Amino acid sequence: MNWISSVVRPKISSFWTKRDTPKNLWIKCPETGEMVFHRDLEQNQWVVPGSGFHMRMPVPNRLATLFDGGTYDTLASPTVPLDPLKFRDERRYQDRLRDARAKTGRDDAVTIAKGTIETLPVTVAIQDFAFMGGSLGMAAGEAIVLGAQAAVRDRTPYVLFAASGGARMQEGILSLMQMPRTTAAVIALREAGLPYIVVLTNPTTGGVTASYAMLGDVHIAEPGALIGFAGPRVIEQTIRQKLPEGFQRAEYLHEHGMVDLVVHRHEMRATLARLLRVMMHQLPPPPEAIALPAPASIDDAAQSAQSANEGPDGAPKAEQEPASVSS
Repeated sequence: MNWISSVVRPKISSFWTKRDTPKNLWIKCPETGEMVFHRDLEQNQWVVPGSGFHMRMPVPNRLATLFDGGTYDTLASPTVPLDPLKFRDERRYQDRLRDARAKTGRDDAVTIAKGTIETLPVTVAIQDFAFMGGSLGMAAGEAIVLGAQAAVRDRTPYVLFAASGGARMQEGILSLMQMPRTTAAVIALREAGLPYIVVLTNPTTGGVTASYAMLGDVHIAEPGALIGFAGPRVIEQTIRQKLPEGFQRAEYLHEHGMVDLVVHRHEMRATLARLLRVMMHQLPPPPEAIALPAPASIDDAAQSAQSANEGPDGAPKAEQEPASVSS
């Protein structure tokens, strides 16, 4: 072999070969058009530093920033029938579910977790808008009911982060049935005397707003969140009038008394802890914790019964002469 054949050819093709670049390295602010590096946005809890715009926050990030030390336990998702109506529009419902699960890594739109917020035990439900728009279906409804039952069982507050476009149309009436079911779960919380706080994120609309999302003891909204039943464009087309500036936004609803607080995401954890601490301090003790008189022994019970049937002189009351009545 001569030296010509032993030369390694330069890999010139590597200079023009296109390398795969990760997507979404830079994220554009919807309000100002500012480009933010995704790691900076994630470290800032998905709030654009310049404009303060609250982007949609992934469920794992929200759970990690909410609980003490980022430690929590998730409850197993309930099992429900898959595509009971065999629904199909442009695509099969089963295909949409499969794609949503692959995209989010979750079984459905609602995640239930348990942990502590500033040492206070709490049960949290979070709707993921990335899963079919956070729509309310059978699985999501079952998860919300499951979280309420767990809160009642463990006597913890229940905090729900709502983000949804409404009921899931692919499940028809079975989806709409979740509205009264979740409402009944909220009533069970109220009967147990447990706090129920709803955090309204962008967007919260449709049947979710018409049920459990507006039944909280305290309603907190993130800045700029869209909150309502029908969308503003639908309302404008129906009434054929121009809506006021900021209509259905968190600040507008707070001004008109529909929500109690508008809280920045950086202050959400501290605000929730302060509210829950006050509400749990006023919570009455559970029925099983109420002190009851110690049961008497069999001998003591027999002696008490005998004393009740005896007169002052020790004779049975039935054998005593009736007292005379003076005229």
